[in-house]
Amino acid sequence: MTPSDLSGSARNPGTRRALWLKTLHQWHWISSALCLLGMLLFSVTGITLNHSSQIEAKPSVTRQTAQLPPDLQGELRQLAAQRDGAKQALPESARRWLAQTWSLQAGERSAEWSLDEVYLPLPKAGGDAWVRIGLEDGAAEYELTSRGAISWLNDVHKGRNTGPAWNWFIDIFAGACLVFCLTGLLILKFHAANRPFTWPMVGLGVLLPCLIALLFIH
Repeated sequence: MTPSDLSGSARNPGTRRALWLKTLHQWHWISSALCLLGMLLFSVTGITLNHSSQIEAKPSVTRQTAQLPPDLQGELRQLAAQRDGAKQALPESARRWLAQTWSLQAGERSAEWSLDEVYLPLPKAGGDAWVRIGLEDGAAEYELTSRGAISWLNDVHKGRNTGPAWNWFIDIFAGACLVFCLTGLLILKFHAANRPFTWPMVGLGVLLPCLIALLFIH
């Protein structure tokens, strides 16, 4: 296509409309493809969350115990004297011991320090976990609670204890959904002249949730 053809098409309303519609269709199908799995996941978990009280979850609790090495126990007791009442991460030596003993990755999670024990909460999607280290006797206890796949999916839906990577995915997914919805609305606008029920259906889709929220949510 020559520059003169381009300038001619730019002056032609029909050609401009076709180009805009083609561009909107491209953005619409690309955003829908990116959102496909996420939309299915969030739709299903929206149902499970809405009926969470009717879906029974049977927690599975696992407890394990171990004995702290004397040198590590002494190191933690010294730190506890300095950090009494504070919330700070475990030292590298304690993190290595947890990784070797129970395959736990404590990272930079904050532990609760007192003179007689160190308590490390380890919340996770679909369950909970914690480690308690007694500083007087060196006894360590690890407890893991798992509430099943449905609870895990519900927490993934809410971004609860899922980590920064999944939180970033939720933000990007939400942006792609906005593109999907807005391009769909603009495509409807282009086709509305030949589809008389377009705007009544769009109006119903906007009005119905607003009425339900105003009338039945207190």
